[in-house]
Amino acid sequence: MPLTLNQFLFLVITLAFVIAIVCLVRLFAQLRRTAVEGEKTLAELRVLAKNLSELDLVVKEKVEDLGKTLDASKKAAVNISKASFLITSKIIRPSSKYLLLLLPVARFVLRQWKKRKEKSNGK
Repeated sequence: MPLTLNQFLFLVITLAFVIAIVCLVRLFAQLRRTAVEGEKTLAELRVLAKNLSELDLVVKEKVEDLGKTLDASKKAAVNISKASFLITSKIIRPSSKYLLLLLPVARFVLRQWKKRKEKSNGK
């Protein structure tokens, strides 16, 4: 039984309509799955954002503590520098005049002391 042109066009349009409906149903199903995954991801992002803000507070506290420690170490370095300058300028430089006399005397005293030790150990 031959098909008329109207019947053939109706069949083609029906087939195109069914294919379009199937594609739309699959698209809506995929959109629903994507929406569910998006909601899960959004919930995870909220938790991660909360953890990140807590971590940010902890890091800020640690940085403040580190700043205090750095200031204290800077003050200690400055004080050590002042102390070493004081020692070199007030004690070592003035006494370096007598170093030429003290070294030979110290060598002589050490030699005598070693000789006495050797004599006392040798007996």
